[in-house]
Amino acid sequence: MKDMGRILLGHEAFDELVIGNTAIARAMVESGVRVVTSYPGSPTPEIAEAIRSMPADERPMYFEFSTNEKVATEVAFGAALNGRLSVVFFKSVGLNVAADSFVQLPLMDIPGGMVVLLGDDPGANSSQNEQDNRHYARMSYCPLFEPSGAADAYRMFKKAAALARELRTVVILRMTTHVCHAKEKIHFDSWNPAPPDDEPLFDPDYTNYIPLAATVFPMKRRALERLAAIEARLPSLGFDELVDNGNGQRGVIVAGLPFASVMDVLDDVALGGNTPGNEPSGARRPDVLRLGAVYPFDRAAVRSFLQTHDEVKIVEELDPILEGDIKALAFDAGLRCRITGKRDIDETMGECSPAKARAVLAAAWPDLFPAAAIPSAAPVGAIGSVAAAIAALPPRPAQMCPGCGHRSAFHAIKKALASGDITIADIGCHTLGSLPPYNMGRVLLSMGHATSTAAGLSVFNDTRRAVCFMGDSTFFHAGLPGIVNAVYNGHRVLLVVMQNGTTAMTGHQDHPGTGRNFSGDAGKISIRAALEGLGVSNIREVDAYQQAALTAMTREALEEPGFKVIIATHPCMLKFIREARRKPGWSARRVRIDQETCERIHECVEHFACPTFQREADGTVTVNPDLCIGDLSCRQTCPAAAIVPESPARSAT
Repeated sequence: MKDMGRILLGHEAFDELVIGNTAIARAMVESGVRVVTSYPGSPTPEIAEAIRSMPADERPMYFEFSTNEKVATEVAFGAALNGRLSVVFFKSVGLNVAADSFVQLPLMDIPGGMVVLLGDDPGANSSQNEQDNRHYARMSYCPLFEPSGAADAYRMFKKAAALARELRTVVILRMTTHVCHAKEKIHFDSWNPAPPDDEPLFDPDYTNYIPLAATVFPMKRRALERLAAIEARLPSLGFDELVDNGNGQRGVIVAGLPFASVMDVLDDVALGGNTPGNEPSGARRPDVLRLGAVYPFDRAAVRSFLQTHDEVKIVEELDPILEGDIKALAFDAGLRCRITGKRDIDETMGECSPAKARAVLAAAWPDLFPAAAIPSAAPVGAIGSVAAAIAALPPRPAQMCPGCGHRSAFHAIKKALASGDITIADIGCHTLGSLPPYNMGRVLLSMGHATSTAAGLSVFNDTRRAVCFMGDSTFFHAGLPGIVNAVYNGHRVLLVVMQNGTTAMTGHQDHPGTGRNFSGDAGKISIRAALEGLGVSNIREVDAYQQAALTAMTREALEEPGFKVIIATHPCMLKFIREARRKPGWSARRVRIDQETCERIHECVEHFACPTFQREADGTVTVNPDLCIGDLSCRQTCPAAAIVPESPARSAT
């Protein structure tokens, strides 16, 4: 098995098949990045795993998982003020958390240079929305570059980091889910590490770090002048690419991942107007201008492209940002080129897969593809056909893992609630409790919102009790202000902290309550002690597997005034079992259904709903041995006591 950490630190040039996130880690090494910070969130966590794989005593950069994205941004900024080239990375919605500090960064003079690496999520694969963070770049005057693949991300990061360091500024590298996770064979350059210079460079006499009325205008002017300077050097940076097919009639302007999709589907249109099978298609393959620099973009290159084509189609994921800017440029220049962008709402939603790119181009130019080249699942003009095809597939709902303590907690707490009580979800694995059959958590907004939203729902409400849920990682990330507010204003809310001892949904990263950080052992912050320090006096603790006790605690707490907290603790069983399997002598455990005792009540299937249980056609219940981990949390849910341990335990293989 390859030692990827040592490969990433190799001094010689090499070729390797890697995902985009791993390629970024090598680009950091080659660029001389000294400080990297993050808060875990898909699609970016593999960057941290690539850094972790490097031998700790040879790793050329400091890395930390900060408590949230705002803190991570500020730590990276502080390091860059001291002259260290720094990087902060997080998922799309993480920029909302970081925004208060992030929008100030382009105004600053940053000696070390700083890269903000965004993992945007068209299609909302792992996020609560598919927000287009290019808007933030425009709002804050921050340069933004967008790769279209893993190799492109590697090359673009190095150039972006060098630019940030040279201009003493911050830049954004906007990755999207498939750029982060797609594999590509990449040629990596050699790396000759320079001796680290750890002399602090912060200048306490420099006054332009304080954005007040007297300094804001000069700082804004400097940010805008930097943008102009970056645009002037874009041709030499090589971020853009022109695919000249000799077609002066039609052209496509595209950015990011859609470039790969567009190039893929245009293979069905030959250069001379014939299909690969040499049948006339009625159209020639359009020219393509790929913009790697999105803000600012090379207006001279775009203007030239528009001037030399009769029709141009703009293809971009999510919002029509380039479309608006390019149309404005054409209007100001008095160009006669016919420009089309997004035709309907569907084109502003989801990822730009090859099927969608084909449909978008076919809608603009119906003669572009021969009928044989249009799959029946994606007829010309039917952009929604991909969604229809997905809808026809058998359902595979998201669900909690076998043995998950959250399932046990929801099953217990639900028994204590009246039909009119209101439950509020937060971000994390426990968000899955909002799905049937639990239906626990009927509102979801953002990380840490649960307590504050519950507080609002409790106002002028004497009959419908508010219960909110929050994970332990979210508690430290964004949960504290809402708790302070609930204590301060005396809101009658029950908060259940679902403590599983990890940041589970994004890959089992540590948080301040685990007693470990990226570098090893660290101070452990007790959630109970933190709550007591915030003035919470009504606190209960219970193992989430103790369902009867948790039900009783919930009933008691709901009758009490003011703000109260139940800490429902159980380790993430996915992580627990993975670690247990590595230990000598570990044996797999299972449960089975005693068919003679089973009364076909189906509580285990319909209400507890562990995916281990399967209802057969004759009404009997069986256990899937490939899923069951033998945790026994299900035993107490069966009124007939038909769930029993399998005996003897089977040895692991």
